[in-house]
Amino acid sequence: MPAPAIPLKVPTTLATEYKEKVVPALKASRGYKNVMQVPKIEKVVVNCCIGSAVDTKVALEDAFNEIQMITGQKPIKTKSTKSIANFKLRENQEIGVKVTLRGAIMYEFLERLIRTALPRIRDFRGVSPRAFDGRGNYTLGVKDQTIFPEVELDKVKRNLGMDITIVTTARKNEEAKELLALFGMPFSDRKLTPQ
Repeated sequence: MPAPAIPLKVPTTLATEYKEKVVPALKASRGYKNVMQVPKIEKVVVNCCIGSAVDTKVALEDAFNEIQMITGQKPIKTKSTKSIANFKLRENQEIGVKVTLRGAIMYEFLERLIRTALPRIRDFRGVSPRAFDGRGNYTLGVKDQTIFPEVELDKVKRNLGMDITIVTTARKNEEAKELLALFGMPFSDRKLTPQ
C-alpha cells in the first residue's frame, strides 16, 4: 500500500476558485438551492501502461519515477488480469502504474495540467468535449509526458502516454462540462452530444 501523501498546507488557486467563483456560478446557472447539490471534483486518476516495451522492468521503473515526479505522489503498479498469448502477456504481470489524487494535491495537479501542461501541446486547439462517460466523469489522453514542466527533457528515454480521469459528483455530462469549463478546462468548439 502506498504511503499517504502529505497534504499541502496552503490552499491552491483552484481550490479557492471553486469556493469563491465556481460554486456561485453553478448555483446561478443551474438553480441549485443548496451548496451540497453543486457538483465537485472527487478525485483524479492518472493511469499509465508501458505497452509492448522490450525491456519491461526498466520501462516500468521509468514510468513509476516519472508519474511520481509529475503527480507528486507515489503510484502503485498495476497487473494484468488474464493471459493473452498474442501480446506475450501473462496473468499477474506488472504492466503499468496508477495514482489516485485527492484533496489539495489533486487541485495542485489539475492547476498545472490546465494552466501549464495543456497549452504546451503543439498545435493545441482544445480538449474534446466528447470524452465524458455519461455519469459526469471525464477522461483525457496525453500522448507525451514532456508537456509537464517537471520532466527534464535530457533524461527522457521513451515517450510515456497516460490517461487522466477526472471523477466528479455531477450526474450528467452537461453539468460536468460546465464545472470543468469554470475551472478553465480548454474545451474545443465541438458540441457536447446529450446522453
